[in-house]
Amino acid sequence: MIWVFAITFGSYIICMLLLLNGFLKMKDFKAETSTEINRFSIIIPFRNEAENIPQLIVSLQNIEYPRHLFEVIFVDDASEDNSEKILIESLHSALKNEKNFDFQILKNQRFSNSPKKDAITNAIKISNFEWIVTTDADCEVPLNWLNSLDSFIQKNNVKMVCGPVLYKANNEFLQQFQQLDGFSLQAATIGSFGLHKPLLCNGANLAYRKSVFQEISGFEGNNHLPSGDDIFMMEKVLKVYPNSVKFVKSREMIVKTNGQKSWKDILNQRIRWASKTSKTKNYYSKLVGILVTATNLIVLFGWIPCIFETELIIYLLLFSLLKIIMDALVLSCTARFFEKKFDVFSFLKSVIMYPFLVTYIAAASLRGNYIWKGRKFNNNT
Repeated sequence: MIWVFAITFGSYIICMLLLLNGFLKMKDFKAETSTEINRFSIIIPFRNEAENIPQLIVSLQNIEYPRHLFEVIFVDDASEDNSEKILIESLHSALKNEKNFDFQILKNQRFSNSPKKDAITNAIKISNFEWIVTTDADCEVPLNWLNSLDSFIQKNNVKMVCGPVLYKANNEFLQQFQQLDGFSLQAATIGSFGLHKPLLCNGANLAYRKSVFQEISGFEGNNHLPSGDDIFMMEKVLKVYPNSVKFVKSREMIVKTNGQKSWKDILNQRIRWASKTSKTKNYYSKLVGILVTATNLIVLFGWIPCIFETELIIYLLLFSLLKIIMDALVLSCTARFFEKKFDVFSFLKSVIMYPFLVTYIAAASLRGNYIWKGRKFNNNT
């Protein structure tokens, strides 16, 4: 049993060290003053986001980029609240003195099992510009978002650009936990790009060429799966253009998003994420997921064999301590990039909770059932 502990924890720590090395190898990108040349179609699907839309509109209004070089396409995915009314009111209020701000509001037309992929596809059909940029309605985009993206595209031969995403947090542990969990996902994302083995990306901050979307037939082949408009798209682009998918590690590109408001919503969100990860064709991503799950399972249930072999306790405690130190190192480095304080107290509370959550989410994701935005989904169809 000692060897099981040693191999599992050892593999986990090596994996985290590799990702941390990849994270640190990725140089921070700083946009240089240049003539803006790229034109962007920003696509924002929304469903029941009345509470979040005003802050989104303000951030869009504040974007420092020539107005004639971008448009915004909102897609209402059958909202059951007054999201569209709030959207229209917010747009008219914020943009009453900006006649050149180009936006459209569509009603989503469903043709697959994935509402969000349908929304993006419908918007792309009427988009006017070559670069498609996606974000979510519960996000805030930064001032220099498009400037930095334009500069990055001009300096790199890219077909797809993935950007950083930060979970906003207050002093509540519910929010602190999500921000820490977000740091771990961003560490894996940036680190894997640094190792030239991309694992993840986030549709809240994603850009790709419309011509590439059309070339690979969009979401065809995975639109029977409710989620995954980001990682499945990345996989398809990587298959055709393996050297043209890049991550832009820039603080000026950080999109901020709101966390969930209840543990129930967090669980449903994580089950949704885990369900789509199980369908990925990226074997590195699956391997990391299995390793993280196996390590947390041992943390949670490793005490059982210790009942029969008491000498195992010291090994379990030692390996668990090494894991905690490794996790703290990775998360603190990621927090530094996002210019956020690494809250040790919240981290230690998360350390206690995380094995329980991972185990539950892993088991629930095998069924593939979850509820999101008031809809029931099954990712196994």
